[in-house]
Amino acid sequence: MQYSISYTNPNRHIIDITLSLSDVNSEELNLFLPSWRPGRYTIQNFAKHILNLQAYDENGVELGCEKATKDQWCVAAGSSKTIEVKYSYYAFQMDAGNSWLDDEQLYLNFINCLIYAEGRLNEKCKVEIHVPTDYQFATGLTQTGVHEFETDSFYHLVDSPLVAAKKIRKIEYQISTTTFYLWIIGDLPRTDNEVIRDFRKFTELQIEVMGEFPSPDYHFIYQCLPYKHYHGVEHWNSTVITIGPAEELKDRPLYKEFLGVSSHELFHTWNVIRLRPKEMTTYNFQHENYHETGFVTEGVTTYYGDLFLKRSGVFSLEEYLGELNKLLERHYLNEGRNNMSVASSSFDLWLDGYEKGVPGRKVSIYNEGALLALILDLKIRLRSGHQRSLDDVMRLMWQRFGKNQVGYTYQDYQNVCEEVYESSLQDYFENYVSGTSPLENELKELFPQFGLRFNVKPSEKLGEKTYGLKLIEQDGRYFIDAIAANSPAEQVLSLKDEVLNCSPDLFKSKNDIGIEVNRFGRKLKAELSPNGGNYFSIYQVEEIKGNSELTRWLGE
Repeated sequence: MQYSISYTNPNRHIIDITLSLSDVNSEELNLFLPSWRPGRYTIQNFAKHILNLQAYDENGVELGCEKATKDQWCVAAGSSKTIEVKYSYYAFQMDAGNSWLDDEQLYLNFINCLIYAEGRLNEKCKVEIHVPTDYQFATGLTQTGVHEFETDSFYHLVDSPLVAAKKIRKIEYQISTTTFYLWIIGDLPRTDNEVIRDFRKFTELQIEVMGEFPSPDYHFIYQCLPYKHYHGVEHWNSTVITIGPAEELKDRPLYKEFLGVSSHELFHTWNVIRLRPKEMTTYNFQHENYHETGFVTEGVTTYYGDLFLKRSGVFSLEEYLGELNKLLERHYLNEGRNNMSVASSSFDLWLDGYEKGVPGRKVSIYNEGALLALILDLKIRLRSGHQRSLDDVMRLMWQRFGKNQVGYTYQDYQNVCEEVYESSLQDYFENYVSGTSPLENELKELFPQFGLRFNVKPSEKLGEKTYGLKLIEQDGRYFIDAIAANSPAEQVLSLKDEVLNCSPDLFKSKNDIGIEVNRFGRKLKAELSPNGGNYFSIYQVEEIKGNSELTRWLGE
């Protein structure tokens, strides 16, 4: 499959694509566009951006082409051995998983826009990118000509994003036999030496833990945007990260997020890109790839993303504990922890996993999976006196199921965990992975043994603590954004009610209070009566000074 990509007016954000197919050996040719992309496990229907798809034979004669499904086309090839398919694609969504064209750059996630022929996913692919001669390229693809690239399969092509732009800053560093590149589109107000110092530290540690790096080169591709943004997507030997506002990267808070997402995406090079659930080996691009092990693919990666930064000395202890407390806060403010397990939430990722969804229905595989990884890591360390850890689990998983890309099952992961733990972990998997038992059952026991106090922190806002409602401010107006179960607010108020008499003094009384709301155009009055409960409380951790176990876990 050979692709040619060009455009005429970048301000229209439309790219023109030609697919050339040789050795066609059937009278009817089925063409498909992927309906989802690896890294985001939900149907996205990229075909809605396609315009004017037509097919031609080797003489330029148009062939019959009918749409069979939302992202499948059937071409009446007849006796033609060579076919060209021409179409356009609207590329105007800037994030780490989509495509964008403007007067400064062409940014492509090929999974969005390249159609493939049935039965030819494992064939070599070539791509020619027609851009101005002064444009530079940032990609993990192998370049074979001035504007030409090729891969050994469609799978690798669509797992290799590309940016062509007028101005791209390149930073690089070497570790062992692998060269790591940072391609910066936009402004990164940090020196090369600063960036290399931090990246080298966490990269070296990741390679040390996993035993090897699976690629001779790796490409961090950054869209440093002038507005607020944060997104990252992992790929075969690269990642795209969109982040902003770029000018704030000179300050520690956003630069810390820049480091965090970079460490997270780099660890994906092993975990999920190659070490993948069996249900996703190989990818089925046209349908959901249901699996229950998102707590491994995303949860373990989320845990390790920040942990590597602390253990390598890039994060301070205070910064690491701050990130840990964010995980705990998200966990305890989501009542879905009582209703759906992380394994079931992984399966349902294909349904609504990236949306806020019904209040209290589900949990995040990223957040909950990270806390489960932490619990498992501490349990193994405690039992073995730090002689073994989650590092051993992931290294063994890599050797058995990732390096050869055979894929693993839920039971495979449990078996490896128990092998490293040297005992049964059935309670852990039944109660916390496939069940909804409170995590504090484990955390209350584990944290103090690793130098951390684990205490309940009540909400500082009386409206939340006493009455069980969270407010969100929008243009000077206040709306109910969350309501705690069994709280006074739950009895009389609704999500999205606008509180009309909101003031700093409204919730100060410990007695009954009157509240006025606008509920979709109806003005109502209600009375909130305290019932003695404390709502929106969360558990948080803090360091116990001088505890050596904390150092053995998190490093000096």
